[in-house]
Amino acid sequence: MSTFIALLRGINVSGHRTIKMDALKTASTEIGLENVRTYIQSGNLIFESPSDNTISISESISRKIHEDFGFDVPVITITAKELEQVIAANPFSKKSSMDSTFFHVAFLSEVPNAQSIERLQEIEVKGDEFALIGKAMYLYCPNGYSNSRLTNSFLEARLKVPATTRNWKTTNELFRIASAK
Repeated sequence: MSTFIALLRGINVSGHRTIKMDALKTASTEIGLENVRTYIQSGNLIFESPSDNTISISESISRKIHEDFGFDVPVITITAKELEQVIAANPFSKKSSMDSTFFHVAFLSEVPNAQSIERLQEIEVKGDEFALIGKAMYLYCPNGYSNSRLTNSFLEARLKVPATTRNWKTTNELFRIASAK
């Protein structure tokens, strides 16, 4: 069985779309996911599945959340190997002048089309930097992510694909948990 990480977008934010992590774990096991673990309240699942189809897994989790909790939640599922590659490919981590506490990764559901990428590159983001590698949009927000224009909504509108963002610490912790046996 392979290890996966499911990233849920927009749960437990300011008291909206609330899901307790124990309830999320239970719901996940009910759809056949095994060795389910969670990390912080923002919707991070680490689990094993006999299926290797990340799109199908995402759809199953999203459907189960709708059935059990009554709202729609976009879910992006990646393999532990993909997460390892995302971490290794971060172009900003190679620059000693950049503080890693300002790194974020927007995980995209698919690679955006070339036209969408071009439109995004034309936009001024004042002090922030970004780089797209595959389905990972690396963000460097030295004035803080909350002050950045590069939000999930902004990226989704420009790139025309679902996205969910995690800070660098969370990204690395998810990989650590996924790698622990």
